[in-house]
Amino acid sequence: MAHRIITQVVITGSRVLGRAFAEAYKQASASSAYAKSHGGRSSNLASAAHKGLTLDEACKILNVKPPQKGQANMEDVMERFKKLFDVNDPSKGGSFYLQSKVLRARERIESEVKQAAENAAREEELAEGWKPKVFKDR
Repeated sequence: MAHRIITQVVITGSRVLGRAFAEAYKQASASSAYAKSHGGRSSNLASAAHKGLTLDEACKILNVKPPQKGQANMEDVMERFKKLFDVNDPSKGGSFYLQSKVLRARERIESEVKQAAENAAREEELAEGWKPKVFKDR
């Protein structure tokens, strides 16, 4: 009698695990196909996860306005960053987690401004046309 119960438990358990693995495989393959069809950028959430913080989150953390057309008041950003970074110093009883969030927020805003400046410079160069630099001494 005991061997019947053990056998039934093993068979039922293997069915449950088999179905769970099959379902997980279906979801993984569907997710992979979706990512392939969208060129690796499946959604805004995926791109946010790739970069860590969204620009909106970073601005909320530092309590600054989002950069408008790539222009941000970096003095204000740095002032707020220094204040929040010092307040959350673990040696002063602050939170390392919050301190790292403040750091990532500053980095995110800086990268956004830097990327906008590079794009503006590239557009300006394209508008002027390509002018190769010629060195006469070579």
